[in-house]
Amino acid sequence: MGKRHRIAKAGSEAATTRAAPSETSPLLGARPASASLHRGNRRDVEAGSGNGRDDNTNNNTSDDDDVDDNDKAHHHVTTTRAVCICLSIGVLMFMQAANLSGMTIIQGHVAADLDAYERAMWFTSAYMIVMASASPLAGRLATIFSLATMVLCAAVLFALGAVLSSRAASFAAFVAGRALTGAGGGCIMTLALVLVLQLASRKRRGLFVGMVNAVFTVGVSAGAVVFGALLPVLGWRELFLVQAPLALVAGVAVYFSIADLPPSSSSSSSHGSKPPSSPLTDDDDDDDDDDNRPQTTFQKLKTIDYAGALSLTATIVLFLYGLAAPVQPVPLLAALVTFLFFLLNEYRLARDPLIPVALLQSRGVLLSCLAQLGLMAARWTVLFYAPVFVLAVRGLPPTLAGAVLVPTNLGFALGGVLVGWLHIRRAGSFYLPCLLAIAAFAASLAGLASARVTARDTAAWGWAGYIVCVFANGFATGAALNYTLAQLLHVLAHGHGHGKEYIATGLLATFRGFAGSFGTSLGGSVFGRALRRGLEAGFARLDGVGGAGGAGGPTTSRPLLLLTLSEERKRLITRLVGSPNLVFAPGVLSEAERAVAVSGYEGALRTVYRAAVAVTLLVLVLQAGTFARPVDRDTEEQEEEEEEVVVVVEEEEQDEDEDEEFREEIAEHDARMEA
Repeated sequence: MGKRHRIAKAGSEAATTRAAPSETSPLLGARPASASLHRGNRRDVEAGSGNGRDDNTNNNTSDDDDVDDNDKAHHHVTTTRAVCICLSIGVLMFMQAANLSGMTIIQGHVAADLDAYERAMWFTSAYMIVMASASPLAGRLATIFSLATMVLCAAVLFALGAVLSSRAASFAAFVAGRALTGAGGGCIMTLALVLVLQLASRKRRGLFVGMVNAVFTVGVSAGAVVFGALLPVLGWRELFLVQAPLALVAGVAVYFSIADLPPSSSSSSSHGSKPPSSPLTDDDDDDDDDDNRPQTTFQKLKTIDYAGALSLTATIVLFLYGLAAPVQPVPLLAALVTFLFFLLNEYRLARDPLIPVALLQSRGVLLSCLAQLGLMAARWTVLFYAPVFVLAVRGLPPTLAGAVLVPTNLGFALGGVLVGWLHIRRAGSFYLPCLLAIAAFAASLAGLASARVTARDTAAWGWAGYIVCVFANGFATGAALNYTLAQLLHVLAHGHGHGKEYIATGLLATFRGFAGSFGTSLGGSVFGRALRRGLEAGFARLDGVGGAGGAGGPTTSRPLLLLTLSEERKRLITRLVGSPNLVFAPGVLSEAERAVAVSGYEGALRTVYRAAVAVTLLVLVLQAGTFARPVDRDTEEQEEEEEEVVVVVEEEEQDEDEDEEFREEIAEHDARMEA
């Protein structure tokens, strides 16, 4: 008891000397405080002399020493191999990102060959849903298998999907190929970040993570341009086929460049220890002896949350399919069932859950994630439909249609960089800037909804105004993402989420990843309905059918209006809904028919952007609910002191010879959390 009281006193003194956050405090603060992390720094806790530092050196003045000790990369590669890795990963990431935006340009040609005009939105949705689902699984598999093997397998999946898409003779085969490509693409993005954590020093990680994000942004921006330029030269089938050898060559190059690199959980692999359990579970330390027993590859594979990944993917697919035109109740009910199973699995059954549902019990975290989902879903309506506007309303060729994404992604990059450089330079609340950035995002969408820049317009200011709105949308998005992340970290720091920063940021990224499929699918449903109704009303007026109203739509009921349209008109409407390229294609439409098509597309785009504005206003309300009320600091310090007492008492029971092994596990744990 005397020893316990002395330890408690020491913990209390350490807690009272803890420095308060200042403007120079790092945004993520300290590393996650778990039992394993405290064990790895046992000497620091007991005597303040860990890693050979002087006993009188406190935590604040020893930060620089920690950085120096941990600045070296986990693994060293030669300059030649590093260049090969960067170029090969860059090629893979560029193709992965280009497949997101490039599909907008070529979907009309694909829909025409496969007779899938009404289901064209699934060309992109299938890719994005599987990509978002595969990303977290890839991170877990990278702790079991070597990174070289993982990158090669991802490249092979991407290549197989590209080949299957290029040879597809039906809608189902093409969507299957897109899903396979998405699985490879999702793995590529995650593995690129893991490679950065393994090969870059701490001082250079930010630089290389920025380069990874830059390649992705360039891929999204230039993908539509490249697809539009190569489409008339190669055709859409060869455009997919040519990606297969490029992916294989890049994958093989990475494989031989990092063939000697162990899995990202090297300590687990070398020491045979169990992968860390979820920080949200209340695991006891009674099984420490079992934790150190060697595990086979099969045992490690069993810890992956396959059921969670499959049930979440099934939920999203069924939900989006049920909301597609027409709305189908059976898939929606099935989506509810699979979603309930997903919650049960994540909360009760999964050993290492795909999504830490328990963390979502925090109001701030839940609202932040939902706001991120809505914000990025609205953002994807711009990324997907801005080229459609240029194709079907402005009348520019596919080669130039994709160029409209360049200013919006340039704004995205500038918004994130400038906000991070000039404003987010401290740890603290960014509540008001979050709301202002989201409001600016909504204003840019409102500007796009009111744009009326058709091929008949000759005023340069009208087109320039549209470009300004697109740029502003990207700038507001980049700023909002940085501000919302900083606000989430503030919410965690001032609540009871201390030590869960890395998990929460990963959860935020997961919601952001699934936002693309929601934005393109739900936006596609709204757009498709509005476009079809506008075309039906326009062609009814053109054919002189009685009862057709003005630009707002028909006054006659839609079933009666369909009876008055000829079969030829119905087929033309179906083709126009799935292929914006047909509006200005030579020899397809007369001048009068083209005017109807342009008006229909203009009205549908206005509708989908107005819907995005409504979603953004809901996002604004959700983000407003993330206001953090500071907890009682005395209570928080008392809880921290009690935790330190328990941790130190447990640590005294460990053997001193295990210090080095624990430190290795800490470094790998940090790398996994950052990934």
